[in-house]
Amino acid sequence: MKLDILAFGAHPDDVELGCAGTILKEVSLGKKVGIVDLTRGELGTRGSAEIRDEEAAAAAKILGVQVRENLRMRDGFFINDEKHQLEVIKMIRKYQPEIVLCNAIDDRHIDHGRASKLVSDACFLSGLRKIETELNGEKQLHWRPKVVYHYIQWKNIEPDFVVDITGFEDKKIDSVLAYKTQFYNEYSNEPATPITSKNFLESLNYRAKDFGRLVGVDFAEGFTVERYLAVNSLADLI
Repeated sequence: MKLDILAFGAHPDDVELGCAGTILKEVSLGKKVGIVDLTRGELGTRGSAEIRDEEAAAAAKILGVQVRENLRMRDGFFINDEKHQLEVIKMIRKYQPEIVLCNAIDDRHIDHGRASKLVSDACFLSGLRKIETELNGEKQLHWRPKVVYHYIQWKNIEPDFVVDITGFEDKKIDSVLAYKTQFYNEYSNEPATPITSKNFLESLNYRAKDFGRLVGVDFAEGFTVERYLAVNSLADLI
């Protein structure tokens, strides 16, 4: 199955928090989108790996993505080495996306920056013919995505561009709240974490409003790039 966009996250819920609005918009435009989670988020204070699996599946339905896979790397301990790069390369070659979305280049959680570099490196290596991979016993063809974009997470990183997600913000929040164990719940008796506060949940909305305000729309999501953006005409920027 060839996809237009493949979004990677270190943990289930990273993609929802960082770029769910963009995914929802692209799906509405007929684009084929998939998600690959690197870990099952098993070190999370709340819930369990099994519960996170169920929550991720529920969120995927809300987003309308074509596929969601989990590479079951070790939460907190995966590294950017050949073994892990090859696992990501297999996913890139399997789905042959034109665009890859991945974690923030730097963030509070150490897995986020590490995942960002791992996926970015794998995108380059995936285009090298002499790196051979097999999936389900079949040799894979080399493939390099045209672009890699990094969504923004905990830290207020200045974006290189923003995507207007007006009309998709509410459904984005629905996809986040599919992770019932992870976010604000006034009735929960589980330990508090930095992402379980009401303020954190509301921050998704006011960050999107602020990015939107800066470009004259209601809501937007921000991304950073690895190379200059190119347009055919100045009119493309209007």
